[in-house]
Amino acid sequence: MEILKVEHLSKHYGAGENLVKAVDDVSFSVEKGEFLAIIGPSGSGKSTLLHILGGVDRPTAGKVFLDGTDVYAQNDEKLAVFRRRQVGLIYQFYNLIPVLTAEENITLPVLLDGRELNQERLKELLDTLGLQGRRKNLPNQLSGGQQQRVSIGRALMNAPAVVLADEPTGNLDSKNSQEIVELLKLSNRRYGQTLIVITHDESIALQADRIIAIEDGKIVRDERMRG
Repeated sequence: MEILKVEHLSKHYGAGENLVKAVDDVSFSVEKGEFLAIIGPSGSGKSTLLHILGGVDRPTAGKVFLDGTDVYAQNDEKLAVFRRRQVGLIYQFYNLIPVLTAEENITLPVLLDGRELNQERLKELLDTLGLQGRRKNLPNQLSGGQQQRVSIGRALMNAPAVVLADEPTGNLDSKNSQEIVELLKLSNRRYGQTLIVITHDESIALQADRIIAIEDGKIVRDERMRG
């Protein structure tokens, strides 16, 4: 079953001689529960593409359908709610709120949404991520690997339709990197989570079900690895 569909997506910056086509007429679809890696050199447009998929950055042209909804047909207010409920974003630099504890950072999307906290899901996530003993710690009291675990918990707390990770291991050593990838794969399997990871790390990409390679804003390769 198709969870994400991208049709003729483009994102341009500047004009005339200064025109930059960060994303250039890209089309593809992603099945529910798929683990997709998007690779490409620095400046290839992969992070721009991820932000458009996540409802963060409006495209110049084209459409994004997530779980049947035309994402950019919504006004900004509806888009913000949609993004909070349907998209889990994981960044390279964690983007945690420094004055909130690990548990508060994880539950923030639910509280912002004015919804009741699912204590069972919170406990399961804290257990799965190995954060039970760190739930009351502030980000500056956590290691880089632990902070990234918190950001994964935050992305999964709302049970979104799709989880988007932008270089999630780019700030970590190889041991922590593999642990984070294993956690993402676990969420992919356990929760049936659709997972899209931007990475320049070939060893991570090779663990995905499918790899899309991007150069100069265009798809140059779309290869199924397994499944």
